[in-house]
Amino acid sequence: MTGERDAVSQNSGDRGTRRAVSGRRGALAARDIVLLGLMGAIMFVGKLAMAGLPNIEPVSLLIMVLVAVMGWRALFAVYVYVAMEFLTFGFGIWSVNYLYVWLVLVLLAMPMRKVRAPLPWAILSGAFGLAFGTLCTIPYLLVSGWAAALAYWISCIPFDIPHCIGNFVIALVLFRPCRDLLERLLKGR
Repeated sequence: MTGERDAVSQNSGDRGTRRAVSGRRGALAARDIVLLGLMGAIMFVGKLAMAGLPNIEPVSLLIMVLVAVMGWRALFAVYVYVAMEFLTFGFGIWSVNYLYVWLVLVLLAMPMRKVRAPLPWAILSGAFGLAFGTLCTIPYLLVSGWAAALAYWISCIPFDIPHCIGNFVIALVLFRPCRDLLERLLKGR
């Protein structure tokens, strides 16, 4: 009897493995895993490539595109990006920000998944850029209190304004072509 149960559970496990590889029932297909890992790396390299520009980055755009096309699976790419940030730049109080700030963008983008026009995405991206410093004050508030959080927030304003403008322009110009490209890549399954 035990042997029969083992054979049944082994067969069920095989089906589960096949299901995970094929991408059925919510599991990630191998191709999706590779794509999401690469997208996390592209976010990181894109941010490094644009580091000379004042607080202008492609990360917000790429996260929104991934959410629009792949939904919650975008979180895998987000946390590949976050892990690369940590491994490259180390850990500090800023590290706490990266654990939740990109999740906030994913949560804001999820209800917009069916929106195809770039303007609403550009508005979301610009607003996120403007709110970035505010979102990042939470660890300072918890560790150092209101005065430190307020000082940090005020010091972020000159950086949040170009972040807002850069995010808005990048999303307005590149959201549609990036979304179309990702959808074409995924159709080639």
